[in-house]
Amino acid sequence: MTYLNAAHNLARWLVQDQQIAQDMVQEAYLRALKYRDSFRGGDMRPWFLGIVRNTCYTWLQQSRQWADQVEFDEERDSGNCELIFGQAESNPETLTMRKQESLHLNQSINALPAPFREVLILRELEELSYEDIAVVAAIPVGTVMSRLSRARAMLRAALQRPHGREAA
Repeated sequence: MTYLNAAHNLARWLVQDQQIAQDMVQEAYLRALKYRDSFRGGDMRPWFLGIVRNTCYTWLQQSRQWADQVEFDEERDSGNCELIFGQAESNPETLTMRKQESLHLNQSINALPAPFREVLILRELEELSYEDIAVVAAIPVGTVMSRLSRARAMLRAALQRPHGREAA
């Protein structure tokens, strides 16, 4: 399936754990195979990512982690630097600054409430259209637009705070 990278990316941002994300994608893949007759044609990517999303939220609800987000783990999450900033430079000072900025960005994204985080990830990292995000999240396009706007505003505010300081 060609959407496994996008599925894993979405799952990792939702459950915030690499191993659990892999399990969620595997479970979603099995569900997709089981219910492939319910696919009505068109682009399969939003349909499959919707299954991934629902699988993750079901797991989060069952694990009682819906409201309490997993603590940011520098070791686990530091791999996102290249995703956000591209290839690293060789200057040690620049590398250190970029890694700190990347960690701050990842922490800020992880701190967003799940409904806002998911639309931000689907739009900015997976580059889905508003219509496809609406299919994945099972919400109207207008809601996608408002959530994305609010997510960007929350992220912008979080990034303007000094590193390591939480909102009061």
